[in-house]
Amino acid sequence: MECHVYYEGDDDPKKCTARRLEKFDRAILHRSMGGVPYGVVLNPHAEQALSPADKTDALDTLVALDCSWESAEEAAFSMNGIHRALPFLVAANPVNYGRPFRLTTAEALAAALCIFDEQEAASDLLEPFRWGETFLTLNEEPLRRYAECADSSEVVAVQDEYLADE
Repeated sequence: MECHVYYEGDDDPKKCTARRLEKFDRAILHRSMGGVPYGVVLNPHAEQALSPADKTDALDTLVALDCSWESAEEAAFSMNGIHRALPFLVAANPVNYGRPFRLTTAEALAAALCIFDEQEAASDLLEPFRWGETFLTLNEEPLRRYAECADSSEVVAVQDEYLADE
C-alpha cells in the first residue's frame, strides 16, 4: 500500500515524521493539495472510523495530512478521498508519549496499515524511528482487535471498551 502525505510544513523540521518518511522512501510528500491522489484520507474529524472494510476503497493508497495539531482544523482535511478517523490509540513518539489520539503522521499511517492487516508494512514504515516499535507494542492489542472487526461500527464498539477503561 502506498502512503502519501499532504505536507503543510508548519512543524519543527527536525521532529517532522513526514519528512523522515520521505527521506527513507516510506511515503510520498505533496506540497500542494492538487497532487494528492485519491484514497483513504486519515482525518480525525471524519464521521466514520477506519475499519478493515475500507481497504477495498483505499485503492492501495493511504493519505495523511502533516500539520501542527494547532492547525489541524476540519477545513485542512479538504482532500478528495474517503475520509476515516483512526480509533483510540496511544502515541509513542517523544513529544506526545502516552497521550491518546495525539499520533504523529508516521504513527497514523502505521496504525492504518495495521488495521488493514498489513503489520509487516507498518513495521517497515516505522523502522526509521527509534520509538517506532514501541508504538506497535504499546498498541498491539487494540490494533489487533480493530483489524479483526468487520466494519466501522464494530471498530467503534471496541474503541468504546478502551475509552470506558480510561
